[in-house]
Amino acid sequence: MASEVFSKQKTIYLRKKHIGPSCKVFFSHDPIKIVRAKGQYMYNEKNEQYLDCINNVAHVGHSHPEVVSAGAKQMELLNTNSRFLHDNLVQYAQRLQATLPEKLSVCYFVNSGSEANDLALRLAWQYTGHKDIITLDNAYHGHVSSLINISPYKFHQLAQPEHSQHVHVAPSPDIYRGKYREDHPDPATAYADDVKDIIEKAHAKGCKIAAFIAESLQSCGGQVIPPVGYFQKVAQHVRKAGGIFIADEVQVGFGRVGTHFWAFQLQGEDFIPDIVTMGKPIGNGHPMSCVVTTREVAESFMSSGMDYFNTFGGNPVSCAIGLAVLDVIEKEDLQGNALRVGGYLTELLKKLKERHPLIGDIRGRGLFVGVELVKDWIKRTPATAEAQDVIYRLKDQRILLSADGPHRNVLKFKPPMCFSTADADLAVEKIDQILTDLENALGLCMSANKDSTNAHSKRKEILEENGHEFLSNDTNDNQHTIKTNKRQRT
Repeated sequence: MASEVFSKQKTIYLRKKHIGPSCKVFFSHDPIKIVRAKGQYMYNEKNEQYLDCINNVAHVGHSHPEVVSAGAKQMELLNTNSRFLHDNLVQYAQRLQATLPEKLSVCYFVNSGSEANDLALRLAWQYTGHKDIITLDNAYHGHVSSLINISPYKFHQLAQPEHSQHVHVAPSPDIYRGKYREDHPDPATAYADDVKDIIEKAHAKGCKIAAFIAESLQSCGGQVIPPVGYFQKVAQHVRKAGGIFIADEVQVGFGRVGTHFWAFQLQGEDFIPDIVTMGKPIGNGHPMSCVVTTREVAESFMSSGMDYFNTFGGNPVSCAIGLAVLDVIEKEDLQGNALRVGGYLTELLKKLKERHPLIGDIRGRGLFVGVELVKDWIKRTPATAEAQDVIYRLKDQRILLSADGPHRNVLKFKPPMCFSTADADLAVEKIDQILTDLENALGLCMSANKDSTNAHSKRKEILEENGHEFLSNDTNDNQHTIKTNKRQRT
């Protein structure tokens, strides 16, 4: 068992003394001190076990022995930069590219999702010769200056937000709470037309669009699943304007959605972005990330005359770890597990919704699931305080979950991919108990939402009529056959 260097109180004292005050901790009134982790479980200094429902970074499970071993063995041999030839670099690039559409063939290895998205912007600016970026409301793409500018999730928090004149914010394609909802006959086109309008207004002011950037599924924005066809239509408008499409897979890539290896593939085989960025799960906790793009974009970047060098990006140790992560995903069928367990979890949550007036919506794919809490099904009033109460009470039950979205009222499931049906049973059982207690205290009951039941049924019919089955995690749906897009393995 791992041991402490300091007592918990001493650790808190030293953190306050030496760590920047803007670096927040979970559960600040009583933070958890974690000393070790294994699989989907974390352990505090008292060796008490917590079920981890939120750590999408530990993608194949905390402290996975094959990943740890791969890193340690390579570290014993060599770690250097990518200006020397090394087989790990090219082998990993080849393996990674084999999971993607063939035209996405050139890799740049960096060290974090923020670095990846920052580089993606540089590629877009160089390739198009344009400056302006279109982003989605509530988006989060990273913490460096260029990305704060295109992350409304962050810059809306500023006391005096300064909005860049070269950044344009499109509505989040949220069909539960957004501008166009589930009763709209074609929300994909409607949301894409808003992007088209932004482009036309930018052109009228003499601005030109370099790129549209979007998380393939919005995470911080509240587990938002874009309607199928939205990305294709947006890409058409953006490319016609001389821009390119950047798909941010930092949160949701590497098989998490279950049916596909990459979340952008949920839009259909006819959609291929110009740039894909990756991070978080790529190294299972090791700091690494990647930008993958087309040969044309890469050659344009080279034509600037400036070499691109990243001291640690693509080093032999990182690549060995990246290869091990891909191996584990395949050997342990973690993409299949995400589909099966994610479907099971979603069905449990849907049944929970039938008896809890605080649950307004269940949405997600694979092991990326959101539970939106509302005070009223018709008005969809965000139950922000109640969501916070749920996650704190779950923490007392040693289950770690978070709440996010613009109103902080969406419970987020994005656990390690080894999450099991037993874990899902435990988490949902505890949520059921907590919601029952909260609703009793608030005097809420299902009869208060009786009138909305028919509206909910109608909503389901409309979704099915308009081909929005993507909201379901039903593992029996023929459209949910696992697709890895893997062409080769060497």
